Amino acid sequence: MKSNLICILITVIAYLILMVAVGIAYSRKNKNVSDFYLGGRKLGPLVAAMSAEASDMSSYLLMGLPGLAYLTGVADVGWTVIGLAVGTYINWLIVAKRLRIYSHKCNNSITIPDFFANRYRDNTRILKGLSALIILVFFVPYTASGFSACGKLFQSLFGMDYHAAMIMSGIIILLYTSIGGFLAASTTDLLQSIVMTAALIILVIFGVVTAGGFDSVAENAKNLSGYLTMFRLHDPETGGSSSYGFLTIISTLAWGLGYFGMPHILLRFMAIESSQKIKTSRRIASVWVVISMGIAILIGLIGNTLSAKGSIETLKDSAASETVVLKMAMLLSEHGVLAALLAGLIFAGILACTMSTSDSQLLAASSSMSENLLHGVFGIKMSNRTSMLSARLVLTIIAILGIVIAWNPNSSVFQIVSFAWAGFGATFGPIMLLALFWKRSNRWGAIAGMAVGGILVFVWKFCLRPLGGAWDIYELLPAFLAALAVDVIVSLATPKPEQEIMDEFEQVQQEMKT
Repeated sequence: MKSNLICILITVIAYLILMVAVGIAYSRKNKNVSDFYLGGRKLGPLVAAMSAEASDMSSYLLMGLPGLAYLTGVADVGWTVIGLAVGTYINWLIVAKRLRIYSHKCNNSITIPDFFANRYRDNTRILKGLSALIILVFFVPYTASGFSACGKLFQSLFGMDYHAAMIMSGIIILLYTSIGGFLAASTTDLLQSIVMTAALIILVIFGVVTAGGFDSVAENAKNLSGYLTMFRLHDPETGGSSSYGFLTIISTLAWGLGYFGMPHILLRFMAIESSQKIKTSRRIASVWVVISMGIAILIGLIGNTLSAKGSIETLKDSAASETVVLKMAMLLSEHGVLAALLAGLIFAGILACTMSTSDSQLLAASSSMSENLLHGVFGIKMSNRTSMLSARLVLTIIAILGIVIAWNPNSSVFQIVSFAWAGFGATFGPIMLLALFWKRSNRWGAIAGMAVGGILVFVWKFCLRPLGGAWDIYELLPAFLAALAVDVIVSLATPKPEQEIMDEFEQVQQEMKT
């Protein structure tokens, strides 16, 4: 093995050992299932902020976003990032504090399905069961995207078999998550956000210097039709460009709506130690998200310049373009031992993006199956020890399913994430907003809205969107609006909530003012 690959391997192994060590360190703090899934609501503002954003910025931060910018320019990725940045800020601004207070008041809910069921006093268990099922349906492919990213990383780096690399990565993520639970996942997320940031900075500096400066990057981008405008989409096959119209812009901005329904992010709001510290978390999270995504786009533009200069190979399709960061890191590693170690940090950063999301998704999916379905819906009584064993067994099963879905090495990380994001945004987003802000909403509206949102995501994605034209918009937008409308209509058409629920809502309102 070449010396640069040895240096990279040493850095990556050191990073992986650190993640497992964190899991072991926190293993003794999981006294019960509540600690395992929500960390006893003890997250500080810095950990809460960076854990939420690191778990949000999955493999698309260092693979999906740079790859999309590399291939088509700034329009598609730019509007996506604007939607995500605005969505992040609004989610922290209006949802975080209210959910922290409300979820604690609702019988100390430790999962999103628990909160919905407790908020609406749903004794039918339909709402809890449906919520848990949705989490399983959409988190499995979301987790699969992370495993796919890991497989591509090790395949590109060491020529390792894609499937073997994917399985190895899954085992490591499963190991520290199942040992340490939520606190381990949140702490590793903080560490991973630091690694991601370092990787982004190193890539930009090296890429700009190698490309010949910012002027060279700008000149290359200007020579590509539609590459630098927010209203044209560059076509790498023809060299031309196509219009990026108003309807497409609105559709892309709709990515921001997804935040209101992301269980792994909402759980961080529920877990923060004090609602009074959320403002600090909001500022940290918002600044980091804007800077990190902006740099990710810039890396894509730099990568295209390096391809034009022959420094790295030309990446011709979406799956290949998602490896642009890998190609740049390998180029860096050829400049000596220190450069190789820095390149290893970049590869660790890509792993960090993937692992920080996958561990959170595994925990959320595990809680849905073990805590919400087996215990909450089917009424299977388990001791604390049995509950912990069940949680870890479910983690393993979900990880295996994720590996099966990601078995195709040509799958696009960005496309998988896009669909799962739409699924959560449309099913949980409208219901979460109405549960927090509308006293008149009831369980029948929530059930109907959730069902409509989930069904329409599939129908729009696979039946309507392929028709093109006005139908070719991101499935999250129509499904979100439909679910919101159905929830309101059904709530108004059915009896108002019991007085106990109305009083609890008012109590939360009063606490929000303190």
